[in-house]
Amino acid sequence: MSEITGHSGELAVHVARAHGVETMFTLSGAHVFPMYDGAVKAEPQMRLLDVRHEQTAAFAAEATGKLTRVPGLAVLTAGPGVTNGISAIAQAQFAGSPMVVVGGRAPQNRWGTGSLQELDQPPIIAPVAKAARTIMTAGDVAAGVDEAFTLARSSHRGPVFVDVPMDEFFNSASGTTGSGEGTRIEPDGDAIATIAGLLARAQRPVLILGTDVWADHAEAAALRFVEDLGIPTLTNGMGRGVIPGGHRSLVTKARGAALSGADLVVVVGTPLDFRLGYGAFGGPDKNPTGEFARVVHIADSPGQVSGHAELAASVAGDLTTVLDGLQSAIEGGDKPDWQAWADQLRDQVRAAAERDAQLLTAEADPIHPARIYGELVPRLEDDSVVIGDGGDFVSFAGKYVEPKRPGGWLDPGPYGCLGAGLGAAIAARIARPSAQVTLLLGDGAAGFSLMDVDTLVRHDLPVVMVMGNNSAWGLEKGPMQMLYGYDVVADLAQRTPYDDVVKALGGAGETVTDPKQIGPALDRAYASGVPYLVNVITDVEAAYPRTTFGI
Repeated sequence: MSEITGHSGELAVHVARAHGVETMFTLSGAHVFPMYDGAVKAEPQMRLLDVRHEQTAAFAAEATGKLTRVPGLAVLTAGPGVTNGISAIAQAQFAGSPMVVVGGRAPQNRWGTGSLQELDQPPIIAPVAKAARTIMTAGDVAAGVDEAFTLARSSHRGPVFVDVPMDEFFNSASGTTGSGEGTRIEPDGDAIATIAGLLARAQRPVLILGTDVWADHAEAAALRFVEDLGIPTLTNGMGRGVIPGGHRSLVTKARGAALSGADLVVVVGTPLDFRLGYGAFGGPDKNPTGEFARVVHIADSPGQVSGHAELAASVAGDLTTVLDGLQSAIEGGDKPDWQAWADQLRDQVRAAAERDAQLLTAEADPIHPARIYGELVPRLEDDSVVIGDGGDFVSFAGKYVEPKRPGGWLDPGPYGCLGAGLGAAIAARIARPSAQVTLLLGDGAAGFSLMDVDTLVRHDLPVVMVMGNNSAWGLEKGPMQMLYGYDVVADLAQRTPYDDVVKALGGAGETVTDPKQIGPALDRAYASGVPYLVNVITDVEAAYPRTTFGI
């Protein structure tokens, strides 16, 4: 704890710095000028990263929270500045991303008279955030901002919003900085023992590792658990990479067989939502015995444990403690033998890889989207950060891209929000300055935020953007045809040269129509040292094969 004095912007910046914040994402607005002054006067200065649309600032803060596990900071001016950031705040709430949004607010001494952008913002944001409140006086700013950061980084993590009236933002006061830490929850030992017993008796278990394994700093414990016990494992969200791509226990390519044939599914750090069949695995039409698998749900906090699925057991709390406790309990008894089950799934993985090879090397004209990944995946470095922003095109990435390290995959999560990609790319380039950063863009998703290539250029943030351009909203076009026999409002302009847009903004790029030219184009992009778009024209008929539409 330390005493600090200054105007409200200086106080807020001091507190943010104490919590580990190094960058403020923003778009200039007079209501939040004191935050900029606080950043400039800080020792050392806090980096100011200004964007072309507030959504990008908020998405960058959300991605920073994911990548660094320190809350990202977005500062948004009053009224439309704040409301432009709401989709990113909602995404953070769904994905459990730690972030703090500081909003401007019309002056309190003018409230009710119709001053510029006068809007009571917290009630609008409260439904999609952990908390949303107005800090009414300068004297409350230090404690209020510290509380926001502490809450954002405490289990279960998420976004917190505060705004400060403009007149109070310019006022001075004193306050204290906090510890810069969050709080965690101690799991119940008896619940851990119950789950260990279920695992010890299981013959065909499957482990699923999700985003909160990474967010809760439990990646090392998870890898130990998998390697020492040999349990077949699937990953999703930022759980991807916790078990390195190619690992013998990673059975993502045999996902269907694993979840259909399992007798016990242990889900760690991710909700039992539409991505996981709402927690129902197996059953009469899938499992050879006709039975549903027993399900265990492990979460970082009680509020994240499923309330709709039928659970055999559950536990909530610090995920490292849970995983280490499970491993210790299992190894303290008769260690289960899952070798035959694991071998069966590995055979399925090999067969799937052989089938995939045909699409990954396809010479089809127009280009099959999978061919892009056939060229991209061998070029991805172990420290790569891969960002997905799109529908159908990015679905292929989930199938073919298996990160080698944790913390290297970003997708919108269960909220499914398009337009997050440029903000995430900005965040990734800052958070991982020496890493390879690749943004996978659908041509539809690009329309939400491509203007922020200007931000990449102005701030010297080279990123490789790979676009699957099928001139359509592919995720909607196929299902609408299936339902109605036709589609409307699903087509975009044919073969738009989005790379020319990137060039006009100061970057570089090229259009690719020949599958043999994808690889050389990617090599040029990675060697360029500038924001570079590889705009690959793909076949709109080559849709990702789906078993669910997310409802």
